[in-house]
Amino acid sequence: MTLEFPGAPAFEDVDGAKVHRVRIELGNPDFVTWTFIFNHFIEKKVAALSRVVGFDLIHVHDWLTAPAGLACKHFLNKHLVATVHSTEVGRAQGLHSPNSYLIDGLEWWMTYEGERVIVCSHSMKSELVDHFRIPPEKITVIPNAVDSSQYETVVDREAVKRRYGMEAHDKIVLLVGRLVPQKGVEHLVNAVPSIVQNNSDAKFIIAGDGWSRNHLENLVRTTRHGDRVRFVGFVSDSELVELMAAADVLVIPSIYEPFGIVALEGMAAGVPVVAANVGGLTEVVDDGKTGLLFNARDPQSLSWTVNKVLSDPACSDWLIRNAKKKVQAYSWSATARRTVETYELALGG
Repeated sequence: MTLEFPGAPAFEDVDGAKVHRVRIELGNPDFVTWTFIFNHFIEKKVAALSRVVGFDLIHVHDWLTAPAGLACKHFLNKHLVATVHSTEVGRAQGLHSPNSYLIDGLEWWMTYEGERVIVCSHSMKSELVDHFRIPPEKITVIPNAVDSSQYETVVDREAVKRRYGMEAHDKIVLLVGRLVPQKGVEHLVNAVPSIVQNNSDAKFIIAGDGWSRNHLENLVRTTRHGDRVRFVGFVSDSELVELMAAADVLVIPSIYEPFGIVALEGMAAGVPVVAANVGGLTEVVDDGKTGLLFNARDPQSLSWTVNKVLSDPACSDWLIRNAKKKVQAYSWSATARRTVETYELALGG
């Protein structure tokens, strides 16, 4: 059950998965009100389908669909599984508004009523246990996955560089992510002068979009290296594969990161990964072996790791080789198997 989308059919059978896209039939004044409205229409759709489909289990993802999931649990009298990808207190670095308190409450309610709770890292498990006082045995850690085969392709690195207005000898420092405060993009921007001082051929590509973009573009101008930094906005999956394959280092400067799937993508693509030492990133990146970790919110620490990779080819090769081996463990088949096992635990509970 998901939301309507322009150009997408109301119903679709995708390899046996029956996808129902629900139409939202009311206007809405703000984001939170919109979520409650679409939850209402999802509940209506589930109720109608339950007359012809014998549902066994309900699985919801994050607070956005919690109201519908909780309602369905009770009117269908079925067990609920909840996946928590992140928390409001983590994303917002605290609870600072009425909406934040509302979302935090919905997250607690969903995890309280869920028979089982799925998270993507041990870091997230600790966060839920500490913040919501959930019994640890109720939580299953199932890491995110990546399809490594998507990155096993030959890329003309010089052609990619030309596409972004760079010379063949330039070194690409790449960041991929939403342009929002939790991604810590400003810490890479503030590290640009130090990186350029040590690597005069360094150029920077920031792929992704978000409401912080204008602020970040203005911040880049204050570094006096604006000509070296390109904001390229959203890029397609195929273009992202080529960008990663052409990059000399992938930087992940998040201040809050429950998992950090972009680290796995970089490792699969064969680009050295340097990441902030927060959350799930510390579980994906083995410091000094599959990547380098730096102190979060610390541009000086960030620049040191980037300069180390750019100036030490042996270190770079070592990180790439080890990362390629580690990423093989993060397969979709393993994730699917663990999810089915969690369903069975919930049904047996």
